[in-house]
Amino acid sequence: MSRVAAIDCGTNSIRLLIADASADRASGPLADVVREMRVVRLGQGVDATGELAPEALERTFAATRDYAELIKVHGAGRVRFAATSATRDARNRQVFVDGIRDLLGVEPEVISGDEEAALSFAGASSVLPATGKDPILVVDLGGGSTEFVLGDDDGVIAARSVDIGCVRLTERHLRSDPPTHAQIAAAEADVDAALDLAAQTVPLDRATAVVGVAGSITTITAHALGLSEYQPNRIHGASLDLETISDACTNLLEMTRDERAKLPYMHPGRVDVIGAGALVWRRILDRLASVSSGRIDTAVSSEHDILDGIALSIRDAE
Repeated sequence: MSRVAAIDCGTNSIRLLIADASADRASGPLADVVREMRVVRLGQGVDATGELAPEALERTFAATRDYAELIKVHGAGRVRFAATSATRDARNRQVFVDGIRDLLGVEPEVISGDEEAALSFAGASSVLPATGKDPILVVDLGGGSTEFVLGDDDGVIAARSVDIGCVRLTERHLRSDPPTHAQIAAAEADVDAALDLAAQTVPLDRATAVVGVAGSITTITAHALGLSEYQPNRIHGASLDLETISDACTNLLEMTRDERAKLPYMHPGRVDVIGAGALVWRRILDRLASVSSGRIDTAVSSEHDILDGIALSIRDAE
């Protein structure tokens, strides 16, 4: 067994997984030692300014300092730090790269959208039942981008990353509380255009099932289930019909920020952006229902995603 540490730094959150991994790759998923998540909103304003804000960088560096201490305490031998959409888009990303290197002692990787998609699929599929040659679609709905990955038991068939996410669309369109019909329509137009773009690469009509990952989707699932608190064991693997999910999305989108803040499973860092996440997820599922001629009528939520994929990539590189 070897102990690895994976860090996923996205547009909204930065997450740490310290896990024990067997050299025998057939031995199954990683054994968690530590899972941590901090909402640092690294992508604050990036869509408008093209740069990472100084206060967003400091929040991210503060979380990284804490993660570096946890990695030391738990004795992780190998570390991989992957940064995604917000950092890809920023002109001043070298400030971020230099700061993380100084704090963590490893070179942070600003990964491409394609690699992000592949890692998301690897993480989600690592804990799913074997599907054989029936392609499944993994959707990773992030803060700045969303990844669409079609794959089967042999791996990725096609993948595409597009620039729609809960932070990006909130800042771009959903400024009112709650958002207006005009703002919602403008955001939906962006999602539709992104789906058209994704479909140029990923044959969405080939999917036999859909799995959603990342915090927006798992929070929507908690809302649809009516949980009394955030319960990963209830959320992971939950399969819900599309009408139930759509109703939950519409409800979250139409709530005020104060109403969302009172939900017992809502992380404070998601209160202001979950409406946009719900809009994106609802629109994606509407498209999938349409192109599959009703074959896809449910969606599964997974608590395992790109973070697990990063950890698995460390193991597989050994």
